Amino acid sequence: MAFARRHVMFAAVLLAFVPVALAQTSEKPVALPDLVIGKADAPIVIEEYASLTCSHCAAFHTTVLPELKKAYIDPGKVKLIYRDFPLDELAVAAAMTGRCAGDKREALIGQIYATQDVWLAQGKNPLEGLFSLAEPYGMDREMMAKCLSNADIFNAIVADRDKFEKAVDVEGTPTFVINGKKYTGSPDVAGFESVLKALVK
Repeated sequence: MAFARRHVMFAAVLLAFVPVALAQTSEKPVALPDLVIGKADAPIVIEEYASLTCSHCAAFHTTVLPELKKAYIDPGKVKLIYRDFPLDELAVAAAMTGRCAGDKREALIGQIYATQDVWLAQGKNPLEGLFSLAEPYGMDREMMAKCLSNADIFNAIVADRDKFEKAVDVEGTPTFVINGKKYTGSPDVAGFESVLKALVK
């Protein structure tokens, strides 16, 4: 795949920021846990496939998701499963950074989306902007370098992306699957409610 063939090029981009060589790849990719927002036993499941450099994904996270959380997620009616589907190398770097944030991943992803236009415009090296976002979440430069040089996480994210592309037929971001039915595009709050109200018992 064209995306997969760009891995070597991306390594060069990372090394402009990371002063160490990429780690050796494991024979078997590591398994990455999903980010689940909401109660585990919520009857309605929204799967989101998103790229951290996608402007439509940022719009969903900054304008639509807060309303869905208040009306459906916080009351326990819906849970959101966030899945990385990076569209470019910088999205992979952002996804890796989120993974390395541990239990602060949800908060950091929110900040990445909220300031997407800012960190992506950090001169010739947007990774510097990404670092400035991660630092308040406990990631200093050394930790960031270690994170971005972790080939296991890199390969696992890309492997998941390829898996989602085949299994879900994700063609663009954001893509949503609500209780097994796929929805594409950038639905607003009203668009989600038209689907969710029919599912809420």
